[in-house]
Amino acid sequence: MKKGWRKLGRILLYITGVFLLLILILVIYVVSVSHIDPPQIADKSALQLQRKQIDTSCYTIGNNWFRKSNSGLYEMYIEGKPFERGVIYGKLSAELVKRQEDNFVDQIKKMIPSQSYLRFLKYFVGWFNRNLAKNIAEENKEEIYGISFSASDKYDFIGSNYERILNYHAAHDIGHALQNMMLVGCTSFATWDGRSADSSLIIGRNFDFFVGDKFAEDKIVAFYHPDKGFPFMIVTWGGFTGAASGMNAQGLTVTINADKSEIPTGSATPVSLVAREILQYASNIQEAWAIAKRHKMFVSESFLIGSAADNRAAIIEKTPDGMDMYDPHSNFITCTNHFQGDTMRRLASNIQWMKESASEYRYERLSELLQESGPNTVQKTVNILRDRYGLHNQNIGMGNEKAVNQFIAHHGIVFEPQKRLVWVSTAPWQLGKFVAYDLNKIFGMHGLQANHEVYDSALTIPADPFLQTPDYQNFLTFRHLKSEIMDGKEVDLQQLVASNPEFYHTYVLAGDYAFKHKQYAAAKQYYQTALTKVIATKGEEDHIRKQLEKCEHP
Repeated sequence: MKKGWRKLGRILLYITGVFLLLILILVIYVVSVSHIDPPQIADKSALQLQRKQIDTSCYTIGNNWFRKSNSGLYEMYIEGKPFERGVIYGKLSAELVKRQEDNFVDQIKKMIPSQSYLRFLKYFVGWFNRNLAKNIAEENKEEIYGISFSASDKYDFIGSNYERILNYHAAHDIGHALQNMMLVGCTSFATWDGRSADSSLIIGRNFDFFVGDKFAEDKIVAFYHPDKGFPFMIVTWGGFTGAASGMNAQGLTVTINADKSEIPTGSATPVSLVAREILQYASNIQEAWAIAKRHKMFVSESFLIGSAADNRAAIIEKTPDGMDMYDPHSNFITCTNHFQGDTMRRLASNIQWMKESASEYRYERLSELLQESGPNTVQKTVNILRDRYGLHNQNIGMGNEKAVNQFIAHHGIVFEPQKRLVWVSTAPWQLGKFVAYDLNKIFGMHGLQANHEVYDSALTIPADPFLQTPDYQNFLTFRHLKSEIMDGKEVDLQQLVASNPEFYHTYVLAGDYAFKHKQYAAAKQYYQTALTKVIATKGEEDHIRKQLEKCEHP
């Protein structure tokens, strides 16, 4: 009998040893494939360049410059070859590159407080993005590598500076592949011919990519004059070279809207770098289509393309497996977070997403606003981007994802491509003033003079009067109390409800708080009230109903 037990023990020990060995091999494999070598650069002389300070908030390197405008926006002009551009970008904005990574990592830690899970996530992202570099153009890799020399060294435990910044360029894609995290939910539209007051093409968009409030504090309006392709502008953040919103010197614009995606198994070309390539190398809608067609993506996206050459806009719809062009054959176009083209709109995943998400409701509200406002202007476009109501002007609470203005926008932006004019919002969200930039003037500049503002103050659109109202102060109170709840602190639920009484999520927060404190009768009442409000998604409604069941049987 003892021999039998010893034999069994040896077998179990052998199996355990083999299992541990397999795990070790797997870990070694994941770590090895997670490593990304930087591109080979023959001439690294740009690393010797030093920035020169010309006033309290402005630095230059040759013709390149970086400054903080009195509008609160940062502005940057970069020219040259890819690696040189990246090095100059990093040296000019080194403080922002470091601060933005701090903000990004802090928010990730808030969302995922478990250190062990964060370590797992590090290797998961590394494995997921194991082929990322193979799908990114050499030009982009060289530019990102140049920036990486100015990144912080305190995150080496995540990866090298180059590996981290390269991976951050896929953050938008990963965020919207995990749409339940509600990182993205953008809105864009365009009018032309009879739908615009002066017949010109006008494009507006909210970029609702939320990674914490600090992430949106240091927006950069970047003007690129690359050695190849067209000069262009983008709204970006420290260390990021992709395009979420932008226009080139040919009057071609790109904005990106996330669509329903399946959970991908591996990375391809990040959406923002496809958009960036379109801006740099396309002069019309057909050329934009050809560039998008060349790339394989691992998430689904809508690219709203505005073109001065075509005097219209169209939407390129792209999934990992297919591609479509949505042309309304009209004089306006609208885009939220679902497909509209003949092919993509019939996808079962798209049909389900339209039923269960906030996208279709927001699409209908956007169409309603365009119909009500009459022939469009830049001011009317800004007004629509700031709209916080539901269908038929119903008060659906401040911050509802079904509204055009969800109070989470990284930026709002308006383009007039024929005139090469662009308006960019200032804080908070899209409620601050929209400052105007004339690309013809900016790309005609030779260097920057001290204390010289580059935006056109005569075209500035004032801040939303809503900022001066008691409702806005109430919303700030709501956000503060919500943050306190998320941090596990005690709050006054009556004050919470009073701060945003028409928002379903107010009652979800109150219900979850009461439930956690075992106040089941109160929680039940809050959940029941939430069901009487306009709820953004089916997933959130399901959560409310499940919590109600738990209140009945705690």
